[in-house]
This record gives sequence, structure tokens and C-alpha cells, in this order.
Amino acid sequence: MAAVTVDDILSDLPLGFASLILRPGPSAPAIERFLIVDADDEAVEAAKAFVLLIGVRGRSALPALRRLLEDPPPVVALKGRRDDLAEAEELLRAAGAGLLLVDPAADWDSLLSIAKDRIQPRSYQSEVLTLLEEDLFAIAQTTARLTSSHVLIEDAANKVLAYSTVTNDIDELRKASILARRGPRKYELLLKDLGAYRELHRTRQPVRVPARPQDGLRERVAIALFAGERIMGYIWLQETGAGFGPDVEYVLTGSAARVSAELIRYRNQQSVHMREDRIARILSGPAEAAAGAHSGKIPSEAPATLILMGMSDADSRADDAALKHGELANLASIHAAAYKASAVVGQFNGDTAIIVPDLQSSTAEPGLRSLAEAIVRDARKHLGITPFAAVGPLVPDLLSLHTVTRVTEALLACVGTAEPGTVAGVADFEAEILYREAVRNFQASPFRHRSLAALLQEDAELAATLRAYFDAAFDVAECARGMNLHKNTVYYRVAKAARVTGLNFGSPRDSLVALLHLQEWAAANNTSGRK
Repeated sequence: MAAVTVDDILSDLPLGFASLILRPGPSAPAIERFLIVDADDEAVEAAKAFVLLIGVRGRSALPALRRLLEDPPPVVALKGRRDDLAEAEELLRAAGAGLLLVDPAADWDSLLSIAKDRIQPRSYQSEVLTLLEEDLFAIAQTTARLTSSHVLIEDAANKVLAYSTVTNDIDELRKASILARRGPRKYELLLKDLGAYRELHRTRQPVRVPARPQDGLRERVAIALFAGERIMGYIWLQETGAGFGPDVEYVLTGSAARVSAELIRYRNQQSVHMREDRIARILSGPAEAAAGAHSGKIPSEAPATLILMGMSDADSRADDAALKHGELANLASIHAAAYKASAVVGQFNGDTAIIVPDLQSSTAEPGLRSLAEAIVRDARKHLGITPFAAVGPLVPDLLSLHTVTRVTEALLACVGTAEPGTVAGVADFEAEILYREAVRNFQASPFRHRSLAALLQEDAELAATLRAYFDAAFDVAECARGMNLHKNTVYYRVAKAARVTGLNFGSPRDSLVALLHLQEWAAANNTSGRK
């Protein structure tokens, strides 16, 4: 049990529920337990206890208080009016104990519940169970969206662990399962007679169960959840109208891998405090990656890659952005698990990250692009968002993955300025990545070409023209059309810039110097162009 103060308990109480009319003395010990005392209780060991004195009010509590004070508690909670508790207050003050005056209409159970939560925090096992339920319900909901079905997750004893949002499209079996939190016995026997469980136990692939209108059953697809050879449960999908789509088995396989991992983690009673972000751990360096791979049973010797996924500015600014980030991660985790059971999905610097280990380098890149494209497609269809994805370079093993984190982040930044929903690899934006890196290095440097920097600052028209001239690849006619200027005006302004600065824009070196200054000027003045 945790040691707390009376202020800790007071901070959780509703306004008007109780008031501390006498604070415990300075030598009073911290509260380490709670104790319910009836007025008729005789020998009570009240030291270090938060005492709820029930069954008496006002002056009638005095005999019970005197017995309590033989071994004084830090604080006593008592119902009544303050006018009736003057003597009780004096007794407690002399003993160094506090007095919490509880409103006569207040519920003792509520006070006890709040005190228990503070003094006896939930065990890590119950916290893990809560997290498990949250994870399973999220997986069920995401799977339902991807398959347009109703989803039920059961343990091996057919107890319902989680389910997707309930609508009017559910049949009697699913309705009864949700209400009772387990499959009705008659339906379990029917499914066994149909051979559904026998087939589920025989294979690790999805199994289809045809509809039986005469028994109130719609078509189903199910898969067993395995841990080694041990069956840990089942996922059931019930169709809702037009039947199942062609990718239902692919999605269900990914969902099963996710749910199995969560159930195994719970069975192992992994501490809540150990549920750290494995993505950050693997990407922090070889030593941490090795530890993370070992604890997560992730293959570390084969090639691996990092995929980063971002959301558009509009999606990121939306009121439900945090929710969408979580939904995107859930969706990505199902696809990633279907692609590679050992894949790890989480958040990294505000983006969704997918670590895909144990790859075959010769065939990996097309499959990784297809994986990212499938996630983007389903996010657009089922979540109403349009993410974009950067497929990072392959590295020889998982322990080397941290070496490509920076380039993958740089790639994601480039992809974010491309068409919505773009999926790209480094080769698609290699020049842009290098250009941005040069700009970053330039911005970090204190050195500037003094005359060019001054000219750009003082003459906005000339700066904009020079910017457009560079964007048009030094094509004067194209620059003039884009700015609605006469070609001679463009010639004059470019020549003036060369004359004032002494730079030769036909020289690659001088052009690079000018381009870096123009990029900085554009960013400072919020003009269009490269970012």
C-alpha cells in the first residue's frame, strides 16, 4: 500500500463532500491503510489508518473515539454537524489526530472507494488488464472498419474480451455474446457441430463459416489465436450486408497477430512500467536495439527497415488529431503484422513508425512500398485521413537501424510537400534531401554573402524575380510569363543582381551561393517554392 496524506484523499473528493475541520498534528504518521470502524467495535488497532467511523454521529461518537485514541490514527472521518462535534474535536486535537467532517447525505461507499484508490493503488496486474482491454477494443474497432464487419474477440473459453461498436446489423449469436460476455452454449454446440472449432484448431489461417438463416446466424470468418501450439482465443467476424471483401483474410491474419501479441504480453504479466516505446529504444543505438530485440523476440540479424508515416497539416490541426494518430497506428499495426509478424509499430517524434525486421534484401523494397500504400489507402477509406509515407533504406541488421533514422525523417519531410498520399523511398527524393541538408547547414552557419544578403533584404521585387528566375531554371521567358513581366524587366533585374553582388549566375558555385540565400529569403518572407 502507498503512504499518503489526508490532502491526497481530499484532492480526489467532490466539492462539498467533506471538509477537514482538524488537521493531523505535525507528528502524525502518513496514512498507509484504511479502516472501517463500527461504533460497537472494541479493540481496534488504528495506527497509520484512515478511519471511517460509521453508525454514529455527533456526541454519540465519543465512546468509540476514546477507544480509537488508545492507538491514535492520523485522521478520522465522521458524519454530523460541526456544532455537535466540539468535544470530539478537542479529543482528537489532544491526540494529534485529524477530523474529516463528512456531509450527512454523502455516501460512505464513495468515500471508501476514493480512499482505497489513493491508499491501495490498483496492482500492476489490474492495470495491465485495463490496458489490455483498451488495446483489444481498439484492434476490434479497427478490424471492423477495414472489413465492414462486426468483430468479436474471445479467449479460449469463449469469454468475450472485446468487440467492435454495436449496431442493428448483428445477429442473435453476437447480440447474446455481448450481453453475456461469452458465447451462448447452444450456439457453441452448433458451431462445433458445423466443424468450425475443429477447423480453427487445425489451421492458423482464417476459416469461413457459412450463414444459417434458420438458426439466426449470418456468415462468419474466424481465426484462432495461437501462442506456439497453445490456443489463446479466437477472433470472429460477422458480415453485415454485402458479404466479405476479398482482403478480409489478409486483415484478419494481421489482427490475429496483434491480438496474440497483446494476450501473450498479458499472460506474462509484463509490468505497466515496462511498456516503454520499443520504437525509440530500437532506434536509439545498437545496445538498446539489442536489448529491445531480445525482450521482444524480434529477429535482429537479417536486414531491416524503418517506415515513417505522417499526416497532412489539415489532419494534424484537426480537433481529433490525437485520436487519428492512434487509429492510424492501430491500422498500420494490423497491416504490418500481416506482412511480418515481428514488425513493431509505435510513435516516433510525433509520427507513426513501423520497424520491419527479418527481411530478404533482394525482394524487400517492392513489398515494403506495397505495405505502405495499403496503409495509406485504407487510412483514406476508413479513417478519413490521407497520410503519407517514407520507406527508409534497408540496413544489414536491426542493430544498424538507428543509422538511417535521420535520412528517413528527412525523406518524410520531403514527402509531406508532395501530392497527398505519396509513398516514396530515398531514391525518389534523393536530390531534394541533399538540397535541404545543404540549406540546413547554411542556416546554421553565421557566414553570409554580405552584398547579396543586403540586396535581398532591401529590394523585394528584385529578390522575387531572382527567385522565380532560379525556379524557371534560368529561362527568362518562362520567368517573365510566371511573373507577368516583360522579358527585358527580368533581364534588367538579373543583371543588376549580378552587378551589385559580383556573382556570376552562370557559375555553378556562385549559383549555389545565390540559391541558398534565396531559399533563406523565401522562408523568411513566406513565399512559395521549396520548403
